[in-house]
Amino acid sequence: MKILFAADGSKYTKKALAFLVTHDSLAGPEGEVVVINVQAPVPGRVSSMLGATEVAAYHAEESQKVLVTIERFLTRHKITFKTRAVVGAPTAEILRAAKREKAHMIVMGTHGHGILGRAVMGSVAQRVVTDAEIPVLLVK
Repeated sequence: MKILFAADGSKYTKKALAFLVTHDSLAGPEGEVVVINVQAPVPGRVSSMLGATEVAAYHAEESQKVLVTIERFLTRHKITFKTRAVVGAPTAEILRAAKREKAHMIVMGTHGHGILGRAVMGSVAQRVVTDAEIPVLLVK
């Protein structure tokens, strides 16, 4: 089974990652994990002031802060994986990556704000669950 693991670097990502490696039967013996980190675009005005090269370097650096720790962790636990860093709207990019990678399941951490919190401020996890065409496992 191929799992898309959405990672934002928060403590909720760490909890989901711990769950994933302690339940390695989710992916199965031939399984693979694709880790995706989505960086929000820099506002146009800032981007034009800094230039495309600086903005790209910023996004790469921010993604690496998240991905390098996860790479070490998965390597230590002998999990087959690859990583992807993209820039865009988190929900759309996670769903796009799931299709592109032909993932069987999306795994991600959630802040667990509850019904009122989701209604007021929305949630990437909630939107992924709503719009995904494959199963989504949320770890709280």
